[in-house]
Amino acid sequence: MSIFPDPSPKQPPAPSAPPPPSAPPPPPPTFGQPTYYAPPPSQAPPPAPSTGNKIPILFGAVIALLAACVYLYLQLDGVKKDLAKTNDTLLAQIGKLEEASSVTTRTNRKSVDELKTELDRARRQANAAAGAAKEEALKKVDETSAKLQAAQEEAKKELKSDISQVKDATDTANSKISAVGTEVTAVKGDVASTKSELEKTVAELKRATGEIDGHSVLIATSSKELAALRALGERTYVEFTVHKAKQAQKVGDVMVLLKKTDPKKNRYSIKLTADDKTTDRDDRAINEPLQFMTSKAKQPYELVVNDVKKDTIAGYLSIPKVLNVRN
Repeated sequence: MSIFPDPSPKQPPAPSAPPPPSAPPPPPPTFGQPTYYAPPPSQAPPPAPSTGNKIPILFGAVIALLAACVYLYLQLDGVKKDLAKTNDTLLAQIGKLEEASSVTTRTNRKSVDELKTELDRARRQANAAAGAAKEEALKKVDETSAKLQAAQEEAKKELKSDISQVKDATDTANSKISAVGTEVTAVKGDVASTKSELEKTVAELKRATGEIDGHSVLIATSSKELAALRALGERTYVEFTVHKAKQAQKVGDVMVLLKKTDPKKNRYSIKLTADDKTTDRDDRAINEPLQFMTSKAKQPYELVVNDVKKDTIAGYLSIPKVLNVRN
């Protein structure tokens, strides 16, 4: 829209045509629908690890970092707004103090002027009077002079007090501005450090081939790497420690029964129950992803054991973020 007036005469608007009948809205697009592949034949060699998932994972990490930066930016913006409000309040208080000081100064000046007038009048009366009247007039002059001096001292004290309050308010505002600047610098350093550490940890994550979809999946072998996987935000991770017992132990929404462990070879055997179906996973190695499907998700669950001890295994269960909604 132009900011200059239109020199041409205004014409009456033409009658608008009736709106066309609204078409039914198109079906909502579906996002995040994975592509499934048939499992390879058992006699075929395992496919080579694919690197096609690196770019989406890095994009996810960058998006998570951008979201963190946006969140921190919003927090800093809120701090700046609060600081601006505080500054406005201080300016308003300073204005009120200046106005009060001005009123006090004018009042004191008026009182001083009145006292000076009274002093001049008394002096004139003293000069005109004689004897006892003159002595009384001189005494009154002295009293008036003392009152005048006291009034001047009081006015000076009040003025110094007002100036001190204004100075204290200014110093407080400057200290708050300095503190906010220091906090902003610290937050920027923390964001850069977190981003660098996350990128380094993601780059160090190991990969393994999934036994269901045949794709390369990221494997965490330590708590630090597991935290990096959580930061990617693609899956939910449930850590577990399962002891050898007669009853299966619940891990997330599945049941795990530890049958046997071999700490020297870092191998183990378990019974895995999901959707009331139990399967044996025998002679498995640590950091090997056990993939299995459930009715709750269209992507496979992944169970990874990172530590094998006598009668104990520990690791994590990777659950897809998008789950099916039960009717």
